[in-house]
Amino acid sequence: MGQNVRQQAIAAIAGARYRLNHVNFKETHIAELFGSNVFNEDVQRQRLPKPIFKALQRTIKQGAPLDPAIADTVASAMKDWAMERGSTHYTHIFQPMTGLTAEKHDSFVVPVSDAAAITEFSGKELVRGEPDASSFPSGGIRATFEARGYTAWDPTSPAYIREGPNGATLVIPTAFLSWTGEALDKKTPLLRSMEALSTQALRILRLFGNHDAKKVFTTVGPEQEYFMIDKHFFYLRPDLINAGRTLFGAKPPKGQELEDQYFGAIEERVLACMAEAEFELFKLGVPVKTRHNEVAPSQYELAPIFENSNLATDHQMLTMDLLRRTADKYGLACLLHEKPFAGINGSGKHNNWSMATDAGENLLNPGDTPHDNAQFLVFCVAVLRAVAKYPELLRVSVCGAANDHRLGANEAPPAIISVFLGEQLQDVMDQLEKGAAKSTKQGGYMEIGVSVLPKLPRDAGDRNRTSPFAFTGNKFEFRAVGGSQSIAGPNTVLNTIVAESLDYVATHLENAVKSQGKDLNKAIQELLTAMLRESKKVIFNGDNYTEEWHKEAERRGLPNLKNTVECLPVITRKDSIDLFTKYKVYTERELQSRLTILSENYVKTVNIEGQLTSGMARTQILPACLRYQSEVAQAVNATKAAGVENGAQVELLKSLTKSISDLQAATSALDKALAHHGDGDAYAHAKYMRDNVLPAMNAVRTLGDKLETMVADDYWPLPTYREMLFIK
Repeated sequence: MGQNVRQQAIAAIAGARYRLNHVNFKETHIAELFGSNVFNEDVQRQRLPKPIFKALQRTIKQGAPLDPAIADTVASAMKDWAMERGSTHYTHIFQPMTGLTAEKHDSFVVPVSDAAAITEFSGKELVRGEPDASSFPSGGIRATFEARGYTAWDPTSPAYIREGPNGATLVIPTAFLSWTGEALDKKTPLLRSMEALSTQALRILRLFGNHDAKKVFTTVGPEQEYFMIDKHFFYLRPDLINAGRTLFGAKPPKGQELEDQYFGAIEERVLACMAEAEFELFKLGVPVKTRHNEVAPSQYELAPIFENSNLATDHQMLTMDLLRRTADKYGLACLLHEKPFAGINGSGKHNNWSMATDAGENLLNPGDTPHDNAQFLVFCVAVLRAVAKYPELLRVSVCGAANDHRLGANEAPPAIISVFLGEQLQDVMDQLEKGAAKSTKQGGYMEIGVSVLPKLPRDAGDRNRTSPFAFTGNKFEFRAVGGSQSIAGPNTVLNTIVAESLDYVATHLENAVKSQGKDLNKAIQELLTAMLRESKKVIFNGDNYTEEWHKEAERRGLPNLKNTVECLPVITRKDSIDLFTKYKVYTERELQSRLTILSENYVKTVNIEGQLTSGMARTQILPACLRYQSEVAQAVNATKAAGVENGAQVELLKSLTKSISDLQAATSALDKALAHHGDGDAYAHAKYMRDNVLPAMNAVRTLGDKLETMVADDYWPLPTYREMLFIK
């Protein structure tokens, strides 16, 4: 038998010589390259009249209302700058509830006669766009026939130029709203939550005598994990193309058990791809800092420096898009799915979160002596209280059919939300709970025992990779966010619950100091002690993977929402509605719409995967198995006719035949489960898909993977794990 398509793909990879695009950092100094395609503060200062520049900066840096009168001048300067760099079109980019970005391109050129045209871009066109809102998820906010929706310019996230092979486009980040005013996107609630947190944080800063800060921002540095595999393999896997993850695949002989992947040397083609992606990200002002091999084979990570949460979210969407686009140039496919391969590590997006003033002061920086830093302790304990009071909302913020496959596995935290503090901070909190914090443990130095090596300073506490919410020096790391998810949702929830907690703290301290005349430090000590006693149930510094912790968490009363369907009702619970409406982050109608959208998304995702599983089983796996079965049967008959003992071959044929029959039966059962139609209740349909379709899919996969280990290699139609993960 000749090579099948899978074997031909391997041969093509072996014979390929991919062009490694040489990105020349020598020709352009990296400092000059950074932000060169961004309409940033320096460009604005050069191109805008001083009063308009100052007015725009007040909006960006201090949250002052945007003056509509400046829009025309800004639009004109933006257009001239973009056209000088080759832009012919502009677009309002927004983040609908699909989890992706959306855009509609319009030309700067406006015909004025049969033979003439001018270029035009007005303030009105900058400030507001009007895409069709009827075809985006709205959860019942908009009917299909109600098409009007608006994009609104977000001046806090600078416009930029996206270059393409045949021109460039001016890209303007925007919010997306319905005609009736509801948020149809992820950016609007995020901006609202940042406003809510800033308002409450400033109240606390005023108590500490800080009257200079005009704004408090939340900052985020999201670490992006992803896989890179050869495109030849990708195009031979319908599941990867349509679902982003493999729905079949037997365990390979080698996975990650040798622990030889993490921080290993990066393969040349992947490194070249990374370098080009970073080159383009630098031009767009994305502060990428770190790249390395991750734990699983063919898995990698890219991490940026902290930015304003809103800008970090926009940049994170850009990063995912650029990784995909750049990979294609190198004959690679970038996989961002949370669990593209079963049995090895999946991909997350560690959301490193903190708070900072407009002067750059990090409010979660403990300093060298956290016990003396009352302001740090107030903000830190407020975060602890928020996580302890609203763990289910944090869990909801990272739910989804894809992340369900990752959470709780060995590379990801469990679905139980807890907080890791580390030895140093835990000691301070223990002292504080008893009434006063008087000392701080110091890390000291490590004696390495090699004379030529310097003494290394030792941190006062270790890190914990199993914790879903860990304090890591001057920030909290929310590790449960999925690799393909937008970080807007998790940060919207995190900002809101912390805003509520800061409101609680500010109200109590203002009452104690201003109404009761108490000393501020005494009032802080009394309040934080009480808050810690109420919130300490959420603190856990041990191994979150152990069964013992799961039992202990249950004893503490911590929720364990194991999958998306268990999470979704939390969205419209009364306490959730009260929280989000109080701080004007979501309206009740917007929350109802999110429940519907997320339920429908779960149903559609599982249905797509179910249809793919059935189709691949029937049209790829089963035909290959039947051909091999026929070959084995012919061999059995031939040896029998020759009078040769063939008991082992007969057993092989029996086992093969039974497995094929079982696969056919399991596929028929899956088809029957998929034939169910929802009655209009999206959440009830989601429950049905979890309880009926997912188990049926798993049954088909188990048999398909078993047959992969039985059928001759030259018959098997799908690229295998051992090939996809190790051949480049």
